[in-house]
Amino acid sequence: MSGDRPWAARATLRLTLLLAAAVAALSLLAMALQYRLVEDRMTEAARATLTADLGGLAALYEQRRIIALRQAIEYRGAARNGGEMLLLLDRRGNVLAGTEAGWPPGLTASGSGFTIDPAAEFTSGGTRWLGVARELPGGFPLLVARSLAPVDDTLAALRRGMAALGLALLLAGGGVGWLAARSVMGRIGRVNDLADRVAAGDLSARLPGPRSHDEFGLLETHVHAMLDRIENLNRATHRLSDNIAHELRTPLNRLMQKLSRIEGQEEVVDDLRAEIRQSIRVFDSLLDISRAEADQGTGGGLVPVSLSDVAQEVWELYEPLAEDKGLLPHASIAPGLQVLGDRNLIAQMISNLIDNAIKYCGPGDALRLTLSEGEGRHLMQLADTGPGLPADLRAEAFERFTRAERDRDRGIKGHGLGLALVRAIAARHGAKIDLPAAEKGFVLDIAWPKLAP
Repeated sequence: MSGDRPWAARATLRLTLLLAAAVAALSLLAMALQYRLVEDRMTEAARATLTADLGGLAALYEQRRIIALRQAIEYRGAARNGGEMLLLLDRRGNVLAGTEAGWPPGLTASGSGFTIDPAAEFTSGGTRWLGVARELPGGFPLLVARSLAPVDDTLAALRRGMAALGLALLLAGGGVGWLAARSVMGRIGRVNDLADRVAAGDLSARLPGPRSHDEFGLLETHVHAMLDRIENLNRATHRLSDNIAHELRTPLNRLMQKLSRIEGQEEVVDDLRAEIRQSIRVFDSLLDISRAEADQGTGGGLVPVSLSDVAQEVWELYEPLAEDKGLLPHASIAPGLQVLGDRNLIAQMISNLIDNAIKYCGPGDALRLTLSEGEGRHLMQLADTGPGLPADLRAEAFERFTRAERDRDRGIKGHGLGLALVRAIAARHGAKIDLPAAEKGFVLDIAWPKLAP
């Protein structure tokens, strides 16, 4: 059961993805903080360099004003340092000296003096710059800027490294998460497999191997203790039922023998014999139920059986009885459907269902038996248009001695063991029983496990 779930529903996959995402998210958060720190430090370094440039130019300006600035800018422009931008204009906007042919578009001179603030970031020639644009006394625009290309190049390389590292961490986190999830879910899977086997009726199933001294080992110990208790109680119940049935059948058989010696009261003797036979049949049914429940999930004694042949034989046996009572019987049985089972028990189950249907239905009611091959199981359905099952009994229909008061009032004989026996035999074969809602009558579905090739 647990192995049939799709990958999308696997807790292993979900836990792996969660762990990988958590590792990647924490790592990316740390790298984002580092990225911001590097960006701030490099921007501060560019501002510090720009401040030093402004300080030097301010000292020259104090000595010889515009002439000194022009000479200094011409000298530094001749050095062709690509990391700085210097520009001095006259009152009419003509270039007096500088590293550029003209004033960058969109940049406006603001502030006064040779202070760093306010500084502005602008783009020129595809490069980002951090600059200070001032208009010196007398109407001489001055631009001093430092290239932010080293900052952008470093940050771009850092982003590429972060992306590669993030991918590596995601893969590593996925691998570690997968191993952790496999370990955790493997331990849980052991318990799930055990639960599947117990649900299939194998109360003797236990987990193999030694148990660890952790929470999972403690869980397995508790599950084993619980199963031991359930198995002991179940065994005691079956033993009690067997003992009661055996012990009471013996005196009833003795009474039957003694009744044969009574003479002159044949009518009374026949009534007593009928009652005793009915009681013996009840005990036989109880024994059959106990045996089927005791063998549930063991698989012992089950052999390949043609479910189609058994259903067809039982139907041919009961079809004349249904017609004699005025019912409208119909069967649709697909050939060649095989199961692993006990032929006698399967026949007993189908006979029980058809016999009950004939007993409770009246003339004109339809009786239908169908057997077809489903996707994962063989599907058998018995349906009739009789009085059906009272709504208040549906929840306990398969319990022993469950009978409707309506049937007692109509004088229909029975002890409420038929469906209990059907359930026990179905569980013995691993078949699933369902009572679907019906507009009229009674419908019972049985899904039989297919015989493995």
